[in-house]
Parts: sequence; C-alpha cells; structure tokens
Amino acid sequence: MPVIALTDLPPLLKSGQRLMGLDVGTKTIGVALSDVMRSLATPLETIKRGKFAPDAQRLFDMVRRYEVGAFVIGLPLALDGSEGPRCQSVRQFAANLLAIHDMPLAFQDERLSTAAVERVLIDDLDMTRHRRAQVVDRAAAAYILQGALDRLANLARE
Repeated sequence: MPVIALTDLPPLLKSGQRLMGLDVGTKTIGVALSDVMRSLATPLETIKRGKFAPDAQRLFDMVRRYEVGAFVIGLPLALDGSEGPRCQSVRQFAANLLAIHDMPLAFQDERLSTAAVERVLIDDLDMTRHRRAQVVDRAAAAYILQGALDRLANLARE
C-alpha cells in the first residue's frame, strides 16, 4: 500500500484499531498511540535509533501488541511548506517500513511540534533539561498524532 492522504485513512481502519504516531529523528523515534476511539494521543516510548531492521521490528511488535491499524508519521516541512533533506529521510524511513509490512501510512505536518512540546515542558511542567530530553520525542509524537486525530474528527463532523 502506498502512502495515503490522512483524509483517506478512516475507511481503511477496523473498529477499535489504534493509530501510531511517529516522530522520526536522526537519533531517536518518538512513538505515541491513540486510544481505541481515535480521539486522544498518548506518548508511549522513545526508541534510540540503531540499525533499521531492529528498530522496525520493535515498531511492528508494538503494532501487534496494541492493535494498530495505521501509522501517522510527522513530516518535517520547512516553515514555508517546502521539503528539505529531513523530509526525504523521513519519506525513505516510511518506504522502508512499508517494504517490511504493508499497512496504511499517512504523513502529518509536524512544523514546530518539538518547539511547542518543549515550551509546554519548560513553561507549564517546569522540567529539567535532562528530563525533557527523555520525554520530548515521544511527546512530540503525541502532539503530531493529536493533530491528525483532531483533523480527522473535524472532517467527520463536516
């Protein structure tokens, strides 16, 4: 299955299947999960990136464990909406995932997601730099996934 538009995702999902949000960085992969109603995103885990095959295996183990029906991957667009080298890297990561296991996958604009999460962690939660480093990637994945869930909910209401 090729990468699909986020708006084309709902009919491909079975009742009760979750979405998994990914914030794919150069050193880590932040992972978040939706609830079974697909209304709320929760940070799950941060994977320290190593070789692709073991990282992918870990993701697909979570897909099975949590009954995930699709991936939503943050696409790091530039502020002007253009795609740079980081987008190419994330697109390649997604293509490599789909080559291992064919399942629905959509991208979600992630502009400023890490900055927004950092601001909340500092201003609202007063986290230390060390603690922020431990949670920022999975929190960014939840932020990305929540944006996708909100967009899908708005489309369903229209």
